[in-house]
Amino acid sequence: MPTSAPPKNRFERRRAETRQALVRAARQILAETGDTSVSIQAIAERADVGFGSFYNHFESKTELFDAAVTDALEEFGQVIDARVEGIDDPAELVAAGFRLTARMADSHPELLRILRDRGLAHIHSDSGLSPRALRDLEIGIASGRFTCGNATTALSALGGTLLSLVALRLARPGLDGDEAASDLAEMVLRMLGLAADEAREVTRRPLPDPA
Repeated sequence: MPTSAPPKNRFERRRAETRQALVRAARQILAETGDTSVSIQAIAERADVGFGSFYNHFESKTELFDAAVTDALEEFGQVIDARVEGIDDPAELVAAGFRLTARMADSHPELLRILRDRGLAHIHSDSGLSPRALRDLEIGIASGRFTCGNATTALSALGGTLLSLVALRLARPGLDGDEAASDLAEMVLRMLGLAADEAREVTRRPLPDPA
């Protein structure tokens, strides 16, 4: 789970733990059923906290589920960050993001289900993979690595393609996820301006080893 600065005292620690328990419960519900009509009582029971604790942290279920999506997307971004540290080529970063996302269907299925169901509304959010991808696109455009003129528009195309990959990977678990991810990443890199041969080479480079 994403973490912030550690609470300073016992009260703050308990408060943070209760909030995180509620967010975790909401994430589980989103991943399992997506049923946001579930009662606050049911959420509190799943989180193993008192009913009244809910309103100490959230004004509504909508606020809680929004926080749960943000939390999941931020964890998703952190997982990718941990694997691509040290890669400087914006094109390779795009390709690695696609390929690692496909593998997360096995290692982080909850995150992928939330991304599939809720990701479209967050393509241009300030958390998760979006700001990281936008940064890489801007660097690629500024350096001439990418020939597209607008990073925000490019992010829409990249994000939509990534979500399609997630949906495909979850719908067809027997599919060769690495090959599908590489193929889609290759298409995206060609759209961003790489030549066909180079786009194919970049998307077939060895992925960084896990830390």
